Amino acid sequence: MTAMSTNEAPDRSDWREAGRGWGAQATDWAYLFEPYARPANDLLLDRLGVGAGTRLLDVACGSGLAANAAARRGATVSGLDAASALIDIAMARTPEADFRVGDMFDLPFTDRSFDVVTSFNGIWNGCDGALVEARRVLTESGRLGLTYWGAYERMGLLPYFGAVIQHSPASHQAATTRLGDTSAVAEAMLTAAGFELTDRGTVEVVNEWPDVDTAVRALASAGPSIPAIHAIGRDAFCQALRDIVAPWHDPRLGVRVSSEFGWVTARPC
Repeated sequence: MTAMSTNEAPDRSDWREAGRGWGAQATDWAYLFEPYARPANDLLLDRLGVGAGTRLLDVACGSGLAANAAARRGATVSGLDAASALIDIAMARTPEADFRVGDMFDLPFTDRSFDVVTSFNGIWNGCDGALVEARRVLTESGRLGLTYWGAYERMGLLPYFGAVIQHSPASHQAATTRLGDTSAVAEAMLTAAGFELTDRGTVEVVNEWPDVDTAVRALASAGPSIPAIHAIGRDAFCQALRDIVAPWHDPRLGVRVSSEFGWVTARPC
């Protein structure tokens, strides 16, 4: 996935490139990786008071796991993602929702049309323009909720990101690094986009896989893996992942990797 610095205007081709990456192994991502985020989904939906009648937009919605959780609470749900293959899965999960393929820097929704906007690890350092768009589509009394990677020392998947950085082209190395920098700049990004922080905290998420092969397959499906796979080949990158994952495997429990997410809630100023 490509990012830009906070001083750069977004390249309009970036979202299509991101969609190709995240959609390359859409079913593996949706069914083997994305469920780890459920604790963060539930916590943030609670904090935002999502329930019957809430008009919610999930930005960078992936395969619609969080959107489906919101719909089960009675919310009227919309979602946007760059990957058409992930949107197909989201539509299958929640057929009544309004899911669209598009650019989070140019949301295809009218002004003040949502009570809540969420993004689960989708808006990160360098994506300031996406927050400006989120502000535009929120009502004046609306609420925003974001999650992002937490402290490095509590990121169990850090060795995976190290492998991505090691084997990716330089431009993607920088983008992956920015993922982990979001916690340090989240409040400044919100303020610049016209939001007032209302609450923040952390939540533990756990990746669970039955064996090393499944873990490698899941990790290789994530968007940040795709540039590395293109650079050194799928077999070589999967072997690098296998070397990382093998020590995590417990014959009794499979593979369990705990990481920290940060989260914030905010409202328009």
